[in-house]
Amino acid sequence: MSDSIIYESNSPEETAQIAERMATDAVAGQVICLTGDLGVGKTAFAQGFGRGLGITEPMASPTFTILREYHDGRLPLYHYDVYRISDADELVEVGFYDFMDEGVSLVEWAELIEDEIPQDAVWVRIEKDVEKGFDYRRISVGSR
Repeated sequence: MSDSIIYESNSPEETAQIAERMATDAVAGQVICLTGDLGVGKTAFAQGFGRGLGITEPMASPTFTILREYHDGRLPLYHYDVYRISDADELVEVGFYDFMDEGVSLVEWAELIEDEIPQDAVWVRIEKDVEKGFDYRRISVGSR
């Protein structure tokens, strides 16, 4: 990622707080792409982001449903988990392109559908570094 801003987190709560602060600047039509290994904190990030938008209902990863929608915040949030998507036709079926302008699209495993992601998307890469502690995360925020 070019021109990244780097954040450091030492707990899932800190990761969520970073996302919560990011959400205060979110605008309709924005696409946030979350990348990182399994169990690195993408869902904690998503929950914090939702909280930053004012979403009060519980947020879970949409792993088996692909999309979860939240409409009780200041902007609608469309939370995708595209890990199980095999082609662009499946994205059409879940309305991936239909909601892009209405609210914020938060896409977990976005690197798997990179060709379908708008050029102006914000990419968030979450990485572990066990030498700095079990809960340490390096969060890079930037463009493609």
